[in-house]
Formats: sequence, structure tokens, C-alpha cells
Amino acid sequence: MYLPFFPLKLVAFPGEELNLHIFEPRYKELLSDIEQGGRSFGICVYLDKLSSFGTEVLLEKVNKRYEDGRLDIQTRGLRSFRILSFDNPMQGKSYAGGTIFYLNDDPKISEFLHHEFVFYLKEMLHLLKFQGEFNPETVNSFTFTHKLGLKLEEELELLQIESESQRTEYLIKHFKRMIPVIKAVELARERIKLNGHFKHLDPLNF
Repeated sequence: MYLPFFPLKLVAFPGEELNLHIFEPRYKELLSDIEQGGRSFGICVYLDKLSSFGTEVLLEKVNKRYEDGRLDIQTRGLRSFRILSFDNPMQGKSYAGGTIFYLNDDPKISEFLHHEFVFYLKEMLHLLKFQGEFNPETVNSFTFTHKLGLKLEEELELLQIESESQRTEYLIKHFKRMIPVIKAVELARERIKLNGHFKHLDPLNF
């Protein structure tokens, strides 16, 4: 499979809706070609350098066109992939492209593991003051990933895991590591609020 590439310092996940602002001339050209051909393109993860992984995304909607050719677009992640070849630029184009190999994805997960994941996810989102709701029956390892405090490198690790069970276990470990830290920060913040205020303290009996 050959795809045009859009390297970005972010990880797009399968199933995710991603809004992008297109302003560089080469990516204006890419989107013009996508609109005419009805094709998808690949968002490649760029860290210090281009990684070997990314996600195929589908252009779903152009939300706004500016007079100078800039675009606000809405995309949806389809499938994750490994880059096999990278041509910069593609022949006859100003943007890059390359050959990809789709990663496998085993969707199977035990009911017990899914319930454990949902339990910790609810706790994490509560601590992060997330206001929305979600359906425990349909939520998966990619649904809220950008809201969970993962580093970009960790999001890239998650993208490369080819099993829903293993991705879920990866996130549960993250929850178990981060939830106590967030609680400790919240407790420290509450204590700081008390500084400078009159406090009612119970007398100590010696």
C-alpha cells in the first residue's frame, strides 16, 4: 500500500477524530489531491526524527476554507501502520509519501480485564476533572488516550501494540503509577490552600 504522508508531532489513533489546520503549501497540495481522489493519507509520528509508524486517516470534512488556501479539516483514524519506504518528496509532488504495511490488531479482551480497565479509567478521568461521559461497553484502549497524561513516546508505544488486551494492560499499569501521584498532588494543593488561614486544631492530650 502506498500513501501520501503528513508527518506530525502527535499520534493519531484508529477510530479517533482529529481536527487539523492546514497551512503549509505542500500540505495544501496534499489535501487538494486527497479531495480530488477521495483517498486517505498517513499521519506519521515525528519525534526527534521521523518514526517508523503512523496511522492512516480519512478526510471526513473540510470545516473551513480560507482565502489564502488554508484549511480546517476533520479526519478519522483508520488503521495503524509501519513505514516500509519513505520518498521525500513523492514523484511529481511537493509532499512525502511511501509504502506501508498495516499492523495487525487482535481485538479480543476478557470481560474481567475490560472491567478492570474501566474501573481505573473512571478514576483517572475523575481526578483529571473530565466532564464528559462514556459508554463502558464501547470504550477501548484508544478512546481517551490523549487525555490520560501519556508522553508522546508512550503514545507511540501504545500505537505499536497489536493486541487490545496488551494495550489495556499497558494503560492499567500507567493508571496504577499515575493515580497515586495525582492524588498526592491534589492533597498538597489542598494543604497549600490552608497556609495563611486561621485553622481550628483539636488540642493534643499528652
